[in-house]
Amino acid sequence: MSTAATRDADAATGSSRRAAEPALSIVRDVRDASSPATHVADRRAAADASTDASAADAPRPGGRLGWVRRVVERAREDVDGALARDPAATTRLEVVLTSPGLHAIWAHRGLHELWKHPAGRLPARVLATVTRSVTGVEIHPGARIGRRFFIDHGMGVVIGETAEVGDDVMIYHGVTLGGRSLARVKRHPTVGNRVTIGAGARVLGPVLVGDDVQVGANSVVVKDVPAGAVATGIPAVLRFPKRDASNQWVDPAIYI
Repeated sequence: MSTAATRDADAATGSSRRAAEPALSIVRDVRDASSPATHVADRRAAADASTDASAADAPRPGGRLGWVRRVVERAREDVDGALARDPAATTRLEVVLTSPGLHAIWAHRGLHELWKHPAGRLPARVLATVTRSVTGVEIHPGARIGRRFFIDHGMGVVIGETAEVGDDVMIYHGVTLGGRSLARVKRHPTVGNRVTIGAGARVLGPVLVGDDVQVGANSVVVKDVPAGAVATGIPAVLRFPKRDASNQWVDPAIYI
């Protein structure tokens, strides 16, 4: 057979194979689909997809139950803190029912969350006004207040919008955390942890009051107060007396 004839025969054979390949592919697909291994793989894939969907639909860790637990925990801390700092209080039930300072901070925590949403700012202001009418304590919903905050007696307390208050802080009635500027900037005090502010004291402007500071009754603070200091007088004069834990929450006028 000539070389040309051989080439023609090979070309014809290749064309026949290419033409038969689609049919062979269909046969292989049908055979594979009917095999037990394929059914097992399909079932596994379906199970994996179902598991992924269930995981996506499952509640996130904590969820609403976790939020409720945190709220209850914070409320219990507040009650215990008030009971520890108010010698006139005898039971938790008494504190819960009769402490206006406690009622004010509980209301503020909810209103502060509402304040974080632009659409909730007006309702938060309105409800804060209602809270002020009921408790005698005015706390702007924008103020940031830490844990175990306690207001003794409560009446006449004013805390401004940009005020920041740390943990374990106690203030007495008539205290003002106020501003000295009409600009819409940080204009209220930042108060550290474990601070006591006596009755009628005024802390004005964006001053920093450090940790473990005590501010005496009717004092006026317009400058930063370093940690551990006692501030008394008008304007406040700083002292660094020796103290112990037993008088941490007593009005620092005892040091004058």
